[in-house]
Amino acid sequence: MIGRFAPSPTGPLHVGNLRTALIAWLAAHVTGGTMLLRIEDLDRSNSSRVNEKAQRTDLDTLGITYESSVERQSDRFEIYRSVIAELTKRDLVYPCYCSRREIREAVSAPQGNYAHVPYPGICRTLSAADRREREDSGRHPALRLRTDGEVYTVNDRVAGESVLHTDDFVLERNDGVPSYNLAVVVDDELQGIDQVVRGDDLLSSTGRHIHLQTLLGFRVPEFAHVPLVLGGDGERLAKRHGAVTLSDLASAGTSPREVLGVLAHSIGIDIEAPHDAADLLGDFSWDRVPRSAWTIPVPWQTVEQ
Repeated sequence: MIGRFAPSPTGPLHVGNLRTALIAWLAAHVTGGTMLLRIEDLDRSNSSRVNEKAQRTDLDTLGITYESSVERQSDRFEIYRSVIAELTKRDLVYPCYCSRREIREAVSAPQGNYAHVPYPGICRTLSAADRREREDSGRHPALRLRTDGEVYTVNDRVAGESVLHTDDFVLERNDGVPSYNLAVVVDDELQGIDQVVRGDDLLSSTGRHIHLQTLLGFRVPEFAHVPLVLGGDGERLAKRHGAVTLSDLASAGTSPREVLGVLAHSIGIDIEAPHDAADLLGDFSWDRVPRSAWTIPVPWQTVEQ
């Protein structure tokens, strides 16, 4: 298998990110394969090479190795745009002028659930005059893929059999930046990725990815969506939960080897203070990986009030 770990360099990796990276590394190497590192720096305002360097240092510290060639999405915009051009020729792309608020209001969706709201097709059939009116008012369109609500069933290594839906999703944002949904599909194909391990918060987007892969004649990789890591308050792990990075934990007296041991236990591997990720290979199995969220240990939980 060729797997990948694809962080966004917008800050340090926390133990939840490192746990996913560890699982991805083990899943690839247990098959005799390898893992690639891809830097997903589409968010140009918050991404930095400083953060990227720190993330790579943390991976190296735990022995989570990767191929020497590291791709950055910020270097690949023309590739993504060429794919959009191909889909446009097939009459599968249209401009969308909707704001997130307008989409939420159209489907009566709560503020916090935007990521899971299917696009209701507001701009799908706009006339040329309607488009000119919006552009004359100063609106810049995003570009959406025209779909027919296709449904896909995938046998996810962790989530099990999952029924996944599609909608008209964004290929390019209204600031001209290619979308994550497009970039990740193109990159996985061009890099030969056949195993995708990532957090289960992305499972709901996977139907979109499979649909795009199918349209473009790309391979559909094996998927494994790992439940997220939670803080002591039951919320998704974040900086506010206290010592959640290798640097923070080291300052609190927890060595990288001890962190790796705790992460190993969290995925069903009983080993104390392993030297590096390779020490876990002999005991890794998908059957041991929990199907529910993991909460970080009590000593690390110092949630700010």
